[in-house]
Amino acid sequence: MHTYLPMKRSLIALSIISAFSFTSLSATAQEAADQENASEEESEQYESIRVMGRSVSYANTTSSEEMQLQQTSMTSALSSINNLPGVLVNEGDPFGSDEWSTSVSIRGFQLDLESQQIGMTVDGIANGNSNYGGGTKANRFIDTENLRASEVSQGTADISSRSHEALGGTLNFTSIDPTFEEKFTVSTTWGEHNAQKLYARYDTGEIARDTFAWVSVSTQQNDDYMDGAVTNTRDHFAGKIISRVNDVDLTGYFSYDDAQEYTYQRLYGLEQYQQNPEWDGLTSDWSGIPHQDQAWREGWVTERENIFGYLQAEFFVGDVEVSTNAYYHENEGTGKWIPPYVADVTDDGEGNPHSELDPSTTVYGGEEQGLIYFVNRDGESVSPIAGCESSITSPYGGGGPEVDPGCYEQGATPVSSHRHTHYNKQRYGFNADLTWETSLAGMPNVVRGGIWYEDYQREEYRDWHQTIDASNGPRAEHNPYWVQYSREFPVETFMYYAENELDAGFAKFRFGVKKYDVDVAKEDQFDASNDLQVSSDSDVLVSAGVVAPVTAVPGLEVFAGFAENYAAIKDTVLEADDSDVSMVEPETADNLDLGLRYSSPGFNASLTYYNIKFENRITFITLEDISGIDFLESAAGAYINEGGVDSEGIEASVDYRLTDNLGVYASYTYNDSTYTDESFAGNRVLGSAKDMAVLSFNYRNDGFFAGFSTKYVGSRFMDQANTQQTDSYVISDLYLGKAVYDVGPGVDNLEFRFTINNLFNERYLGTLAPSAGWIGAPRIAALNMKFVF
Repeated sequence: MHTYLPMKRSLIALSIISAFSFTSLSATAQEAADQENASEEESEQYESIRVMGRSVSYANTTSSEEMQLQQTSMTSALSSINNLPGVLVNEGDPFGSDEWSTSVSIRGFQLDLESQQIGMTVDGIANGNSNYGGGTKANRFIDTENLRASEVSQGTADISSRSHEALGGTLNFTSIDPTFEEKFTVSTTWGEHNAQKLYARYDTGEIARDTFAWVSVSTQQNDDYMDGAVTNTRDHFAGKIISRVNDVDLTGYFSYDDAQEYTYQRLYGLEQYQQNPEWDGLTSDWSGIPHQDQAWREGWVTERENIFGYLQAEFFVGDVEVSTNAYYHENEGTGKWIPPYVADVTDDGEGNPHSELDPSTTVYGGEEQGLIYFVNRDGESVSPIAGCESSITSPYGGGGPEVDPGCYEQGATPVSSHRHTHYNKQRYGFNADLTWETSLAGMPNVVRGGIWYEDYQREEYRDWHQTIDASNGPRAEHNPYWVQYSREFPVETFMYYAENELDAGFAKFRFGVKKYDVDVAKEDQFDASNDLQVSSDSDVLVSAGVVAPVTAVPGLEVFAGFAENYAAIKDTVLEADDSDVSMVEPETADNLDLGLRYSSPGFNASLTYYNIKFENRITFITLEDISGIDFLESAAGAYINEGGVDSEGIEASVDYRLTDNLGVYASYTYNDSTYTDESFAGNRVLGSAKDMAVLSFNYRNDGFFAGFSTKYVGSRFMDQANTQQTDSYVISDLYLGKAVYDVGPGVDNLEFRFTINNLFNERYLGTLAPSAGWIGAPRIAALNMKFVF
């Protein structure tokens, strides 16, 4: 049924990186003529990458390079933040190649299939929503080997942050800058489950006066770890250029990403997981029985293509520093499933063949009038034998006689569909930030202000294709028998902010205001009466904070910050034609951070207490109970603002260099997030762990580097009623590597790195959804070889 895809061999060269290039542990520390000098540079870098947080009035952390080394070069960029305090990342695929099973949780806020409550930016630019259907996460814009660092603001982000999803924090993924010297980097990775990656990057050096660039290309693949029945693929191209023209600093970035992902299936409840914690219920072979073939693994696929780029300029106008950029993003893709029936969308009259089975006929819009499971040779529906009891027991608890071929007379033929949901999004925008450093009453004073404008149009339509012969194979008709809907969602965003920071000597005080004007609409391409439009404007959002050094303890500072956060109404809320959204309001959250931050050579630590009140949570309410997947999305209901979440907790981290060669990192998170909804008041938030802890050791000496990290995640609930509680789990990662410098003519250095994730093959549930969860990724090993010429 499945043919393994050969590893694509792509070659492209021309790239940009800056003097602050943040590539691999070895590749940034060399350029020395001999190994001794290289080792000294390595030691200096080892010290410099220990960044526990910027000196600002809110909690923030930045991934270290050791955190990146704990993951393979194929793994999603999201994995680099998993060991930071307060953060929980779950990915069902060992290499992060399945967004369907991916989630991020911070302080009780979620980014998953159900919720988008955490902001995400790329080099400070909005990523364009993070939802599964038509959204994009940052790992699609940045190859892991082009990732400089990942910055997490756990609750109260910088006031200039561009996102209208950031209720519970913001993730900013930054790309590497060009190096000053010309170099060529080739990296290849091999791993279990037919995992392969080829990566190449060319740094141009100075190609024109004060102008440097890089260009990179990568191609990778890996099979599913369940039974090796499908192969995920990803091709990525990116380039970056920096230049100084007169007094203007210019930066340009471009990326293209083409991915095909086969998704894992969620397990519906703890009982199903306990019966078989190593299988998600999808099958590798086509059975010829549509009810079972809806779980055929190769039928669960998502195809996504992303183009993203920006041009940024930084300059001074008098005493005012100006930073501005314009960007463009296009996302196109398709999500595919195989429903175990043909939807009856035309009344063909009693005794007539179904026109849905005529490959030349297409119906646009309308509602399904019933479901067709079996037909006779004339294309007419047939009914199961009276009194027959079905022997079909899976998936989703089995089905009645209407899905069992053994309950039909001889000659009945099963039918099924291929359901394709097509996404297309085009968005463009610009940002401008002004910074004026002046003085007030003799004290340093900084005035900041800025705007963000974005216009995007998301298109989505869904078509249904008949399976040509469901009893023999999955091939489908090219022409759809039904285009269920076609919609466009224009969204316009305008954000503006102003902030003042006064340095009084004993402390820095800041106060700012921010406002969003967001218009969201739906334009039905079949029936204009279904058009909708809502205003999702925010109130004026206040932000304030203070940072004060503790003079008695050099390196120690205290900070406090408060911010009113906001999330706009998503265009997905407008999708249902029968849903009244006139009373739906944007979601809001009040975030308070109080903390201590200590920094000194070889030792960094932070401690934060937070308190968050999340209100106006948008929830879809339905009284219908549908077993399995609602392919038709026929469950009637409504979106309402119902309650919210109260969160408070502690985040602590320590980064200590025990010796010149050995460092230890530890973090602990206590998070108490509970619902304030009337129905579930006091219950812990679904998918949110109360306790998490990380302990990592990292060693390097004379080109050898190694690390061991382990993370504890406490028990979580997979339902709002708190009736199903998952077990806690512990995941450990190990990496070993060797860098060799001054290898010979033409070769600057080479590096070998061996990585094992989930070293002890812990079995656990990862991402959780209402009354469901995905199996966590198993143990996986990979070897990376990198050459720098």
